[in-house]
Amino acid sequence: MEDNKVESGSYLILIASLVFILICILLDKPLYFGFAGAVAFTVPVLIKKGYDIRTLNSFMLNGIKGCSRLMVIILLTGIAVSIWLASGVVPTLIYYGFEYIKHANYLLVCFAAAAVVAVVTGTSIGTISTIGIALLGIGKGFEIPAHIVLGAVVSGAFFADRTSPISGIVNITLKTVNIKYRDYIISILETLMPPAVITAAVYYFLGRGYMSVVNPERIAEFQHSIGSSFVVSPFILLLPLAVIILSLFGINIIFNMSIGIFGGAILSKFLQNSTVPEVIQYIISGYHPRTGIGELNEILRGGGILSMVELLLILSGAVALNSLLEGANMISPIIQGAVKNVKSKVSMICRTAALSSLITIITCDQVLGVIILGKILQNKFETFGISKIKLARTIADSGTAIAPLIPWNVNSIIILAITGIPTMQYAPYALMCYLLPFMTILFSLFKEKP
Repeated sequence: MEDNKVESGSYLILIASLVFILICILLDKPLYFGFAGAVAFTVPVLIKKGYDIRTLNSFMLNGIKGCSRLMVIILLTGIAVSIWLASGVVPTLIYYGFEYIKHANYLLVCFAAAAVVAVVTGTSIGTISTIGIALLGIGKGFEIPAHIVLGAVVSGAFFADRTSPISGIVNITLKTVNIKYRDYIISILETLMPPAVITAAVYYFLGRGYMSVVNPERIAEFQHSIGSSFVVSPFILLLPLAVIILSLFGINIIFNMSIGIFGGAILSKFLQNSTVPEVIQYIISGYHPRTGIGELNEILRGGGILSMVELLLILSGAVALNSLLEGANMISPIIQGAVKNVKSKVSMICRTAALSSLITIITCDQVLGVIILGKILQNKFETFGISKIKLARTIADSGTAIAPLIPWNVNSIIILAITGIPTMQYAPYALMCYLLPFMTILFSLFKEKP
């Protein structure tokens, strides 16, 4: 009877939290108001259940402290975007990109390039904030809608969170479920390759419609303006190459990003002739170029610490809410109740995929879902004779895959801060994120014995 009360309280809080968030989305208000409302609703409910205010404050403060590394990475991302714009790194990538990609199927190139860089660097957001910015700029020059280009980039970039051996999410998954990367990647490729082929084919046919609209004169005008406003040289590309190589060697992401920022600041000062006060201004308020072409100025502007303030407020609210839910054990009863009456392997995998997606939607990040489901469902999978590898794969194909499709998810919010493109605009074109959950369910239906 007590378990039923706990479970009903869990549902009440989760439903109320989603309502607050959805109201903010519908009214176009900052999401941190939604999380503040959800926290304000949750605290009295938990006090009535016997928790004192000091304990609840402790839950929230510890959660936010535990998230401090992510907050530092977010701030560094904002700085890196502005500095790599000001230093000529992104303009150089765009300049040469116009030259070498103008006869290619651009959407297919975006998908493939983002996937390769993501697997190599191990970071989806890092991929979007570096090569993704350049690909968006080139796409605008080709007059391809930015939200379609970003959909292709996101589809490729989130390969990192499922396949890269140096991805934080992948390593958390391996550690939680206690499996080896070699066994995991063999299994993950089984459900990855069909969606990848389908996605590539869709981008190929969609991209063919934009190959005819490339205006050589417009591209030449953009290149001339970039060449007039920046020092453009292949040697500038040694900086992003160095960052990628350091990622391959497993260098700490904060240290690696700091090197990229420092190198970009040096290039801004001594190659692009920016003054020290200007570089400091870029770091704080972002980069705002004056190339002489308004459209190009829009392509090459962005970044800065101030652009990340709203994101940090949203993240703090999300973490505070998640910490209350986790500390009060509000999510585990829902999981236990959802799998209590499972009768078959297929049902077990399908419900795991649904729960993984639900937790990602509720908690605004993939990590908590990986840890909670990875720990709770291991014994249940063993009972049905399903390997732990398939548990890891199911979580990766569902909750991890859909993260950039949820407007209030940390990943989506960072993408918005980096690109200025809302989730609802690029999400319909992020095909991989839809196909992966569908594929893992399809495989369970046809490959799992009852």
